[in-house]
Amino acid sequence: MKLPKFTAIAAIACLYGAGISTPAHAADAPAPTLEQRVAGLEAYLTNSDPTASLKTAKDKDGNATIPEGLTTASVGTSGPGHNAWQMASAALVLFMTLPGLALFYGGLVRRKNVLSVCAQCFLLAGLVTILWWAVGYSFAFSTGKPYLGDLSFAFLKGVNSAPNTNYSYWVSHNVFSMYQLMFAIITPALIIGAIAERMKFSAILLFMILWMFIVYFPLAHMVWGADGLMNGVWNANASIKAMDFAGGTVVHMSSGWSALILCMMVGKRIGFGKEPMPPHSLVLCMVGTGMLWVGWYGFNAGSAVAADGIAANAFTTTTLATAVASFVWAMAEYILRGKPSILGFCSGAVAGLVVITPACGFVNSTGSVIIGILAGLIPFIFVVKLKAVFGYDDALDTFGVHAVGGTLGALVTGFFADPAVNGNIAKGTNPATTNGLADLVANHSAWIEQLKAMGVTLVLAIVGTLIIGTIVKAVVGLRPAPEVETQGLDINEHGEEGYILEA
Repeated sequence: MKLPKFTAIAAIACLYGAGISTPAHAADAPAPTLEQRVAGLEAYLTNSDPTASLKTAKDKDGNATIPEGLTTASVGTSGPGHNAWQMASAALVLFMTLPGLALFYGGLVRRKNVLSVCAQCFLLAGLVTILWWAVGYSFAFSTGKPYLGDLSFAFLKGVNSAPNTNYSYWVSHNVFSMYQLMFAIITPALIIGAIAERMKFSAILLFMILWMFIVYFPLAHMVWGADGLMNGVWNANASIKAMDFAGGTVVHMSSGWSALILCMMVGKRIGFGKEPMPPHSLVLCMVGTGMLWVGWYGFNAGSAVAADGIAANAFTTTTLATAVASFVWAMAEYILRGKPSILGFCSGAVAGLVVITPACGFVNSTGSVIIGILAGLIPFIFVVKLKAVFGYDDALDTFGVHAVGGTLGALVTGFFADPAVNGNIAKGTNPATTNGLADLVANHSAWIEQLKAMGVTLVLAIVGTLIIGTIVKAVVGLRPAPEVETQGLDINEHGEEGYILEA
């Protein structure tokens, strides 16, 4: 017979009270009460602090303290459900890069360059992992300064299976670090879409190393770090009280605007505007898009860092916005050109995923549908109309989709954020929102803070890319020889071909 939730918890607590599977306490350590143990277990269900019930004592200033030695079995232990969802989400986000983005981008380039895109995705999976282990995770998620973390987690020192309560009460610290690693892998990988088919492998290697240190690590800390400059949701002292649930600024704006600057520095592909350069396989593109959509549930819903109601809302809003944007983009083509293309469906889906990313955990279903409509129209205008007007060679529309979409998403988060779907932006026990963000959301002025965060992101991405691109050009050069580019990067830089056609 299935017991009611409270009855089941009480039964478990009684077992703890009887001494079964209870950690041994020192003889002089206080023992928790049955109520405290039950409250610790209930905290797992509500994704809240398991030590809250232990803070009954007060210091001389009236602040809650925990008597030395007082603890329960739920304190300092990862919760199996939350941990399982976070590991699955990490795998889903890696799935977005390998093979999702590799196939999506690979299908969009010409046949002679398909392997170069796949190789670049694999390059970043390995390179960024090494940087993340050495210092990247520490710079992004340790506490230090508002702009950058310190080296306390260098080489993942102390990053074990116990939760880091700065980010989660129930997810293991090592699992959280691996989840965030997957974001760090896919972000620079997005950039390669703008310079596809015409940048040297050695130049990409050097550029990405420098870009991670100058752009990604500082920006991730500022937006998501516990003491970050722009972490308006969780840092009560944040100078800019911005919201970015899953990476509108950190991932899409940073990569998209960097991609625009880099593709202009590299220059146009040989023959651009003079000869057709159609995608060599829209089937691969469509398969890759489907993988991105599936993986994005880990990207967005996983950013709740728990299997809770906020994750469920992010899952729902991600689905709605993506489906609507895919439909709207293709229907816009249908109206203007008379034919809805599979590339239009794919581009619209990715645009919807991008624009909903910063907002998914903060907006309701209706807000997500509106966001989906905007995502299907505004990036469409940039990709189909304005790209030709300005004449830049953004090979796979990284700027039009990710920069424009990420910027749009960051802004509309400030307009559509709804405290009813996320208590972390409502007045309550969260000291960050109690000290400002909740009022901004309630007064419909949170978009001003979003603009500030967008400005910081733009400056960091644009200026950082200009500096890095100049260094790389001086050290190894940006482009391969013209004959290499004409023949294709696959055979020249990797010694392989994507397709061997025998007689």
